[in-house]
Amino acid sequence: MNRLSRVRASAYPKLTLSLRVLGLRKDGYHEIEALTVSLGQPSDVVELTAVPHPGGVSFEVQGETEHVPTGMDNLAARAAEDAMLRAGRSGHGVKMVLRKRIPAGAGLGGGSADAAATLVAVRTLLELELTDDDLLEIAAKLGSDVPFCLQGGAAWMRGRGEILEPVPLRPGLGFLVAIPPFRLATPLVYKAWDDLGGPEAARSVEAQGPVARLIGELANDLEPAAEAVEPGLADFRRALERAAGRPAILAGSGSAYVVPLERGVDPAALAEGIGRKLRVPVAGARSTAVGVRIGS
Repeated sequence: MNRLSRVRASAYPKLTLSLRVLGLRKDGYHEIEALTVSLGQPSDVVELTAVPHPGGVSFEVQGETEHVPTGMDNLAARAAEDAMLRAGRSGHGVKMVLRKRIPAGAGLGGGSADAAATLVAVRTLLELELTDDDLLEIAAKLGSDVPFCLQGGAAWMRGRGEILEPVPLRPGLGFLVAIPPFRLATPLVYKAWDDLGGPEAARSVEAQGPVARLIGELANDLEPAAEAVEPGLADFRRALERAAGRPAILAGSGSAYVVPLERGVDPAALAEGIGRKLRVPVAGARSTAVGVRIGS
C-alpha cells in the first residue's frame, strides 16, 4: 500500500449546552461540569501534506484569521509536532494549511478542534504508530477541550475538561449560532469569574427534547463574568432572543450565543433571516456524532 501524500480533516466546534464552574483548583485550572456536543457548522479544515524537505512542521493559516495565532504557537501546529515527536518521527516534513471558519474568541473551541483534527490527520498521513489512547493523552496535555474535540459526539466534561463521560444523545439537534461583533478571551472571562467571587448563572433555559432526559435546565456560570468583561453581551443576547423568538445560551466563555431549536425547524433557513436582521453572522447548525472527520 502506498502511503498517502495528503490528508484533509474537518474540525467541528464544541457547543457547551450547560456549564457549571465548581471552583478554582490548586493547579490553576477550574473544576467544571459541562454537557457538550459537537456541531457540524461552522467548521475548520486542516490539510496536511508530506514533503521531502524541510523536516518538521511548516504552518499556514487562511480564512478568518483574526485573533488566531499564525505561527508555530498555534495549537494545531503544536499538536502535529507533539504527535510526531511521540511517535519518533519528528524529522519527517509536513506542510500544514489551516482554513479557519470557526471564529476565535467565540467560545466554540475552535483552537481545540483544530488540534484534535490535526492529531488524527497527522497519524493518518504518516501512519504513526499511535493508539487512540495515545492521541487522547497528547490531547489532554495540549488543552482542556482537546480530548472532547477528539472524541466528539456528546459527553459530560468534568475535572478541568479532560474527564469525559459519553452520553446517549443522538446527532441532528438543531441550533442557531450567532456571532457578535466582539470576541472574548477565555482566560479573561475566568479571571473575571474569580474576581466576582465565583457567581452561579443568574438565569437558565429549560432543556427540551432529548436533552431534557439528561438535564432539566441549561445554565452557564460564566455568563455573569462574560457580561462583566463585555457589557454589550447582554444587549446582544436580548436582540437575538427577540429575533429568534426563543431563549439563547452563552457558548462556553463566549462571545457566541446559541439558540436551541425544536425538532422540525430548519436551522439554515431560520439563520439567514435572523442574520440579516441582526447584521451579524448567524449559522444554522446540527449536532454531529464526531468531532473530527477525515476526508471532508
